[in-house]
Amino acid sequence: MKKARLIRLFKKFHKWPGIIISFFAILYALSGIVLNHRETFSSFDIPRKLMPPGYQYKNWNLAAVRGSIEIGSDSILIYGNIGVWLTNYKFDQYEDFNEGFPKGIDKRKIYTLKLFGSKIIAATHFGLYVTEEKDLNWKKVVLPLKGERITDLTIKDDTIVVMTRNHLVKTADFQSMTPVKLPDPMGYQREIGLFNTLWELHSGELFGLAGRLFVDLLGIVIIWLSVSGLLHFFYPKWIKRRKEKKIPAQAMISAKRWNLHWHNVIGYLAIIFLIINTIAGMFLRPPLLIPIASKQVGILPYTHLDNGNAWHDKLRRIHWNDSLNVFLLSSSEGFYILDETLTQPPVPTINQPPVSVMGLNVLEPVKIDTYLLGSFTGMYVWNIRNGSLIDFMTGKPAAMTLPSGRPIGTHMVAGWVNSPEKGAVWFDYNHGASPLNAQTIFPEMTKEMFSKTPTSWWNAALEVHTGRIFEHLIGPFYILLVPLAGLCIIIVLVSGFFIWWLAYRKNSQKTLQKNHLQK
Repeated sequence: MKKARLIRLFKKFHKWPGIIISFFAILYALSGIVLNHRETFSSFDIPRKLMPPGYQYKNWNLAAVRGSIEIGSDSILIYGNIGVWLTNYKFDQYEDFNEGFPKGIDKRKIYTLKLFGSKIIAATHFGLYVTEEKDLNWKKVVLPLKGERITDLTIKDDTIVVMTRNHLVKTADFQSMTPVKLPDPMGYQREIGLFNTLWELHSGELFGLAGRLFVDLLGIVIIWLSVSGLLHFFYPKWIKRRKEKKIPAQAMISAKRWNLHWHNVIGYLAIIFLIINTIAGMFLRPPLLIPIASKQVGILPYTHLDNGNAWHDKLRRIHWNDSLNVFLLSSSEGFYILDETLTQPPVPTINQPPVSVMGLNVLEPVKIDTYLLGSFTGMYVWNIRNGSLIDFMTGKPAAMTLPSGRPIGTHMVAGWVNSPEKGAVWFDYNHGASPLNAQTIFPEMTKEMFSKTPTSWWNAALEVHTGRIFEHLIGPFYILLVPLAGLCIIIVLVSGFFIWWLAYRKNSQKTLQKNHLQK
């Protein structure tokens, strides 16, 4: 009797939560597969009008613009998630400047533009591109590295320094290129953030391509378990209806048994991996993210992270300071000073200004030793010599470290542009263009821009996977979707395992023994 009660209890925990969570589980699995293969899906877009209201461009929001460069009299290039567009000092006329980039809005995600003689250089998510000012046709420059995700560029004299997430590359002519592996920073300890470890575990990247493919397989397993579970719920009703109508139901009864058998087999074979992957994913989103965000752990040996590069996946921005004769480096672990040869151990700056985990979006020199820094935590004026930090929005001294809690501030700074006509304009991720001069009106985006800036499959998948896609329906409570869905999936998996263990395992063994005796 006790066993029967346990089975009934586990069936309740398995059935109803399973029906509820199956839709979300399928969405998470499909979106996870897309996220795991960004380059594969980078050519595919979704018309922005098909996305929820919060994903429509309005007043240059959603990181439409990251920065600008002046390329001639009354000629400015603005760039960001919308690609590259040529405009004038008034920002009221625009010309598409993206010819030569591969198909797909994701291939036009621009981090930095630089002028180098008559050439314009673009640092994009998928590589380095070059074009001539008077002959627009972006051409890709092949780098001597595996990963080509360019995060920034800087120019020292006649040398271009290209920054990827892992290395630097120096070149003067785009023909001869010298990869640079930065020395370990002063005081380096061989540790990595717990968040990064869980991130790579959840995606499978921790074990390279094989790991990612295995996690893709887990996604397919989740889809199978969800679909076969729903079929098992509906089969009895379908069979009953056929019997009532005097229609033969034996084929459907056999299909029900086959469906349940493979639901159980695949479920118990994959359960441990599914639970581990689900728990890892739960800790990548608030509120479970908060307690682990700053935790450091040792690097797991023989994994993707165990590569001997202290800067692996940490490099974000770089700027050559010609007056001080040093490079200023921004990384996910803070700011460093690099010598001009890039051979000495990078030295941490005397103070570390707050930068969102989403990265530094604005790095503008103001004076010889002073920079304007902008990220989702806000905007600051920082002196790298004495470490003083002023909140740009309030003009008051700011704290040097981030407060615990959400990794964003009141002002989510996504970009910064400047022109002789309009002056300086900063861009908030949510609210868009905000001219420093309150009397200035920044023109709206053009119809051509709207039509040529869809949403990439990868970005849409990210919004689904994080639950943000549902924000317009449930408001800020969307932040609880991932942890609650993860908890629900674990309950369904564990209860399903015990149902199989208590009710079906022995029956399966008896069937096998019976078939063996009959032979």
